[in-house]
Amino acid sequence: MQKLRTLFLACLLAGALSCKDSKSEKSYLPPSTGGINSLMVVMDTELWNSNVGDKVREHFAQPALGLSPEQAIFNITQVPPQIFRGSMSHSRSVLFVEEDSISRAHIKRDVYAEPQRVAVVKGTSHEELISNVDSLAPKAITAFRKLEIEEAQKRFTRSLNKEDALQEKFGIKLTIPSVYSVGKQEDNFVWMDRQIQKGTMNILVYEMPENSFANDSTFVSDIIRMRDSIGEKYIPGPDVPGKQTYMMTEKAFAPYVFPAELNGLKAVEVKGIWEINGYPMAGPFLTYIINDKQHNRKLVLEGFTFAPSTQKRDYMFELEAILKTLQFTDAQ
Repeated sequence: MQKLRTLFLACLLAGALSCKDSKSEKSYLPPSTGGINSLMVVMDTELWNSNVGDKVREHFAQPALGLSPEQAIFNITQVPPQIFRGSMSHSRSVLFVEEDSISRAHIKRDVYAEPQRVAVVKGTSHEELISNVDSLAPKAITAFRKLEIEEAQKRFTRSLNKEDALQEKFGIKLTIPSVYSVGKQEDNFVWMDRQIQKGTMNILVYEMPENSFANDSTFVSDIIRMRDSIGEKYIPGPDVPGKQTYMMTEKAFAPYVFPAELNGLKAVEVKGIWEINGYPMAGPFLTYIINDKQHNRKLVLEGFTFAPSTQKRDYMFELEAILKTLQFTDAQ
């Protein structure tokens, strides 16, 4: 009887270990792959060339805001379902569109790799597929961009800038790659930059009084006035005899303004074009104005790029990813 009980317990233990090993094998996923802002679209080529493909491109290849020249929000690679396998299925962001006997539009996590988002759109007709793409696209774009931001931030950690100017002056930290360095410091202003092939990428940090932007009716014009005053004081343009050159907000186009949140604090996101007063230079900028009540201030973080005749989406995306790593150290 004792031998039988021992054998029974041994079998149970072996079974449990077997199940555990099986679960471990099932839970393993390879790391996802792909360039930043790349999207794998899995759909039949005939469908891709139809009005359904037009709708997919309308949403997922729309121009990114505030860029000149225009550039799509994602680099899209389309493949038919029959070849979507192996390493191709490890793509970080995937959109799967299929004509089927059911109607469905949802987002799955970590299906073939990790981390990964797979947006699935199915429908019984072209009209239903188009409707489902329309309904899912905003949520899918948000999910893909969030994943791409996280991937960019993870890559920053390979080699980090260790200068402490931001902590000393503003009590904050940003996760910044080591290729950036502090170029200018003033009492209420820090400017960091990095060299790129045809120009520079730049990060500005400064603060404004807590009661700034109190009037909703003049909110956008007040933001422009703030940026222009900072540009005139701290960001000179090239030397031109008889002219005062400095960075200002592009006059011809009002910037885009959206509600935002950084590190749990309410903020606004501003996207637009900067130009140099009195000199033909321009480029995109991204500004976050954070309502930092704990420190009785409006904290301003800005990224801008100067890279003439170059596509700037990925540069601006890197700056966005950096600014979104904001942490407060309270070491002011």
